[in-house]
Amino acid sequence: MIFFRLPSGLVPRTLHRARHIACLSLLILANSASAQEIGDHQYTTEAIQAGSSVYVQQCALCHGPQGDLIDGINLRLGQFRTASSDEDLVRIITEGAAAGRMPAFSLRPDELSGVIAFIRAGFDPEGVAVRIGDPARGKAIYDGKGDCAACHRINGAGSRIAPDLSDIGLIRTPTILQTSLTDPAATLQPIYRQVRLVTRTEETITGRRLNEDTYSVQVLDSNEQLRSLVKADLVSYELSSTPVHQPTTLAAGEVADLIGYLLSLRGLE
Repeated sequence: MIFFRLPSGLVPRTLHRARHIACLSLLILANSASAQEIGDHQYTTEAIQAGSSVYVQQCALCHGPQGDLIDGINLRLGQFRTASSDEDLVRIITEGAAAGRMPAFSLRPDELSGVIAFIRAGFDPEGVAVRIGDPARGKAIYDGKGDCAACHRINGAGSRIAPDLSDIGLIRTPTILQTSLTDPAATLQPIYRQVRLVTRTEETITGRRLNEDTYSVQVLDSNEQLRSLVKADLVSYELSSTPVHQPTTLAAGEVADLIGYLLSLRGLE
């Protein structure tokens, strides 16, 4: 697959703007065309690959091969200026946006379905499309049914047992977030693995590994205290490969909403 961009002098400004508007509209309408397919995570590799072709033809000129040439927008990471959920994107294209500078754009249903699949798959033709739901509903799940604060922390509130999520929307893609919920073992990073240590004084310490070198290890223990230990003082050091949480039992729509909320977390702004 080849992406290219014409020199700015070869593209009239009005045409450049029109293509940019059309591309954004195309991406938004795609979500409406196949909401059920997105919700069930049933996009095929063929649909995603077809969407990549549409992206090359209609979007790459303005958005670039990685989808990040427009300020405030990163299509590959699912980052938009004012939208966060699929419903937001549908509403923007249905009602219009930017004082009419973003009009409706119509493609065949398979083209619309394909390009949104390509975007939700993180520009990976072999990837899996991810539905992004409503952040407000996702927050309610995070605070309630999901009981996420029992392990995680956001902007100073919650536990430190698991990683801080305050800026997770800046550093994780939708695909990674979905996988961390549905298959946590596949995304477990070394610094987040649980440890059980026994010292020469017979103290047992359990917690989350934060850092390690040849001579020492730093751990956030079960009491949320930072501990730095010299390996020579340990008689036992067990490093677990099992994630703190099990694969989620949330419904597909709830997972989508929770992903929408997590993507909205960008630190204290």
